[in-house]
Amino acid sequence: MNDSVWFKNSIIYHILIDRFAGFKSIKNWQKPEFLGGNIKGIIDKLSYLEYLGVNTIWISPFYKTSEYHGYHITDFFQVDPHFGTNKDIKELIEEVHKKDMRIIADFVPNHCSNVHPYFKDAQENKDSLYRDWFYFTNWPEKYLCFLSIKQLPKINLENINARAYMINAAKHWLSLGFDGFRLDHCIGPSYDFWRQFTKEIKKMFPNVVLIGEAWIKGIKFNELKTINIKNKFLKWLFGASSDSLLMEYIGKLDGVLDFRFQELINNYIAKGTLTKKDFYSKIKNHYERYPDNYYLPTFLDNHDMNRFLFECKNDINKLKKAIEIQFSIHQPHIIYYGTEIGITQNNSIWNFSSHGDLQVRQPMNWNKQNFEIFEFYKKIIKNKKKK
Repeated sequence: MNDSVWFKNSIIYHILIDRFAGFKSIKNWQKPEFLGGNIKGIIDKLSYLEYLGVNTIWISPFYKTSEYHGYHITDFFQVDPHFGTNKDIKELIEEVHKKDMRIIADFVPNHCSNVHPYFKDAQENKDSLYRDWFYFTNWPEKYLCFLSIKQLPKINLENINARAYMINAAKHWLSLGFDGFRLDHCIGPSYDFWRQFTKEIKKMFPNVVLIGEAWIKGIKFNELKTINIKNKFLKWLFGASSDSLLMEYIGKLDGVLDFRFQELINNYIAKGTLTKKDFYSKIKNHYERYPDNYYLPTFLDNHDMNRFLFECKNDINKLKKAIEIQFSIHQPHIIYYGTEIGITQNNSIWNFSSHGDLQVRQPMNWNKQNFEIFEFYKKIIKNKKKK
């Protein structure tokens, strides 16, 4: 099923649009507010990314949204004005391709914002055409959500019209030239949805890549009803990044983000709870489970977990060692924005009752950069490309 062979050698730079470039002020960055990062800001920094050596960009959701991070979507077919315009997105795609780079986007089919017009209509009108697009357990106030977040009603993708709407939204953006999607919370929709989604997308766009986010960390027992995976109770008990979960999407998607690698490298380098021998034994066992054409992009950190440098207690040498190991793996590699310049944090995201993730979503600091880490990345990437 995999015509996206270009992805195998991808070195991906992960951008949270609002926090990367184009913002005017950063004084309120610890509040869940729009800072002003935008698509034009990314275009202006493409030369920086080219100089670093990455060949693929992954951008956070840019669709019309009620939140700065973009995951509370109110219109899947429009660019949010905070981020720019449809023209800006087209220009970004064109400029990326001019530099012989690729661009993938976050796509979020599992849920939408509770101020999405279709959900509002379903909630306000008992005869709404959209009522069955959502999982009302006691209309109009009780419904299934993304986990327990009331602002994010779960979409019923078993409804033929809701499913068609979501697949058409994906096709719309791919038709502009996107090279693929990172599929948010892929454990939410059913396997049947993913089979149809992939089949229809690949028929029209055979070379795009579809990478899922299969992660169960943070899910509470009473939230298991909102996800669709086999033996979910056992997987929930077994752990956040078990191979059994990552393997579920073989034959359904092109691959999944490698949370197992992230867990192992964190335990080995940052926490020191794994010996070198145990780490490499577990890594070998991990990769032997998967077919060669199933991608497992590696990463050290992302927008939902502590930055790796913070986990290493800001020890740059430990970060360098982890980077070396990451780039020795024969898989695509992801760099979360700011990791290459030494961005860290003061507090763990798990120390907060809400919005702890803001600790790892600091605005990119274009004035204060750790060039030692940047040059190390640059050298590692250059050597990787030679191989």
